[in-house]
Amino acid sequence: MIDTIEVTINNEKYTYSRGTMLQEIYREHQEKHKYPILLARVNNRLRELSYHLNSSSEIQFLDLTTHEGNRAHVNGLTFILVYAIKNLYGKNANIVVQHSIDKGLYFQTDFKLTEEKMEDIQKEMNDIIQKDLPITRLTIDRLEAIEYFKNIGDDVKANILRYNTDNYITLYRLGNIYNYFYNLMPISTGKVKDFDLTFLNTNGFILRFPTVHIHDKIKKYKHHPHMFEVFSEFKEWAKLINVQNTADLNRVVSMGKISDLIKIDETLQSNKLLNVAKEINQKRKKIKIVLIAGPSSSGKTTTSRKLCMYLESFGLHPKTIGMDDYFVEKKDNPKDEFGNYDFECLEAVDLPLFDKQVGQLLKGEKVKTPTFNFVLGEKEYRTEMQLEEDDILIIEGIHALDTKILTNIPRENKYKIYISPLTELSMDNHNRISTTDNRLLRRIVRDNRTRNYKVEDTLSQWASVRDGEEKYIFPFQDEADCTINSAAIYEIGVLKTYVEPLLFSVESTSPYYEEAKRLINFLRLFLPISADSIPEDAVIREFIGGSYFHD
Repeated sequence: MIDTIEVTINNEKYTYSRGTMLQEIYREHQEKHKYPILLARVNNRLRELSYHLNSSSEIQFLDLTTHEGNRAHVNGLTFILVYAIKNLYGKNANIVVQHSIDKGLYFQTDFKLTEEKMEDIQKEMNDIIQKDLPITRLTIDRLEAIEYFKNIGDDVKANILRYNTDNYITLYRLGNIYNYFYNLMPISTGKVKDFDLTFLNTNGFILRFPTVHIHDKIKKYKHHPHMFEVFSEFKEWAKLINVQNTADLNRVVSMGKISDLIKIDETLQSNKLLNVAKEINQKRKKIKIVLIAGPSSSGKTTTSRKLCMYLESFGLHPKTIGMDDYFVEKKDNPKDEFGNYDFECLEAVDLPLFDKQVGQLLKGEKVKTPTFNFVLGEKEYRTEMQLEEDDILIIEGIHALDTKILTNIPRENKYKIYISPLTELSMDNHNRISTTDNRLLRRIVRDNRTRNYKVEDTLSQWASVRDGEEKYIFPFQDEADCTINSAAIYEIGVLKTYVEPLLFSVESTSPYYEEAKRLINFLRLFLPISADSIPEDAVIREFIGGSYFHD
């Protein structure tokens, strides 16, 4: 057997001994990266730096400016955070990840927190990072892992492993602590230097870090009260019904009680939206426009149509227009830095016409509104609209909350709604369910069902969609008068039955193979849930089919 292998990195070839660890190679290339290298893509497969090379390979090193590296960075920080807290306050002290907020993660402690303790935790974390302690990957018998987590009082992790049928699982060790994470990890604590902690309350704080969207800086924390309140409210409700994590949901499914949970959850969702309609009705003399925005796959269409039904029950008559119908002519549409048409920027909207027509409608004038012909790339004027006394205008669009639209109309005449699936479930105490992943799963299912898209088609567009959201939607979420959570507590189990077969269609040679595999591994944690008990007006029907408002 030949004892050397050829390795290609950035189109340059190198020769190494067979069995060389990536950890031994990356040091030669670290200087080309601003941040520490965390992972590597080896022949289109994601690998940790402890991986041994046994054949000729093409390698791409990844730091926290990549999506894959950023996940590893956050996992590493979380493990260091857990380790630091146990070092300071004893082995029984713990934290629970709640949700993302303002490009950070909100954690709650099971002990009273002060600003002084927050400073101590940050110092302890920095000391651990400075020592560059190894984070060791271990393959453990699953039943032994369950027993370990039971013994240390982490029943959530023990319970979730009951639904894993593998004989062996991967744990990570830092010092004398073992933990279970669902994505790859950095090889040592010294690789995750960039973070900050922000004290929020006596039981909660924010872990902040660079992201692929804010690049080489840590964003100063800005509190988003509406978003935080909605997350907290749904977390409390999940706690009340004892379905706080994946294991709890699986327990309900395995007991044959999922239909009851679906009914309870959908009743809650409907009541929340009904209360929004009541608030609008109470202010009907002032509110003339309802503006609705939210990121991709938030369920805006179902929510807005359902809201219209509730408003009609109060004697209001909603009339709807979409900002997409006010695109400028294609020949006038701005282009991005790559020369492609940028349909998501505000300049892609014929704002003077939009502002003018909405103003005319509020004065009671008859207006011929446009419908944008996406094939021809131009507006067509076929529909006349006029608002009567009890009519209310519903406007949906990605720029609906932007302060630069409808500046000619007083703020008191507008009611702004932000919609997003703010997933209240966690996987376990230290691993959250990403709202972005929830939306991505929804979009894959809908794109395949309604557009016959392959998974790769959706994944190839996702980065661009996310960039548009970061620029044009998220900065204006605090403009909203209310935030509506469109996530169903049970929906990941339902989406699994539709999306999992599609994900398996991605070939190992595809550039999106690792992302498909990551989503498959995530879905393995959930028992499948039938859609039979889901009502026709549920938001999830917008994606899986069978919706009262679609199809």
